Amino acid sequence: MYYYDFQVVLQEVPGEISLCFSISGCSMHCEGCHSPFLWKEGNGSLLTKEVYTSLLNQYKNLATCVLFMGGEWHKEELIKMLEEAKNKNYKTCLYTGEKTVSDEIRNQLTWLKTGMWKQELGGLESNKTNQLFIEVKTNQKLNYLFSKN
Repeated sequence: MYYYDFQVVLQEVPGEISLCFSISGCSMHCEGCHSPFLWKEGNGSLLTKEVYTSLLNQYKNLATCVLFMGGEWHKEELIKMLEEAKNKNYKTCLYTGEKTVSDEIRNQLTWLKTGMWKQELGGLESNKTNQLFIEVKTNQKLNYLFSKN
């Protein structure tokens, strides 16, 4: 699994400081996508267990969540990485353009953002968005956390 970049982000998972991995190889190709460089499989660097574990250890007690922007197409690798994050007491989140993900992935998540980007509907902050931000354990929709009102 290749990641294009790694960032510490504050807005993608409300109330959390997240370690964000943008995974390359997305086949959704949403019109108006802000990250078309993620469409090509292999863009970026290989996310090895050593690199990943090192970053988790480096940010221990500083960050609270591990966020994957995509990667569900690498199901087994993603599950292992989510398990590792949980073992190190991180919460977990996946942003996907799909409508759903497998139960095996879902079982490793604290939060899940689903839904293809549709510019005319807007993102999570929009009242007419097709995207959902869900707390997995309760299946509660939390889109209101992104509202600016």
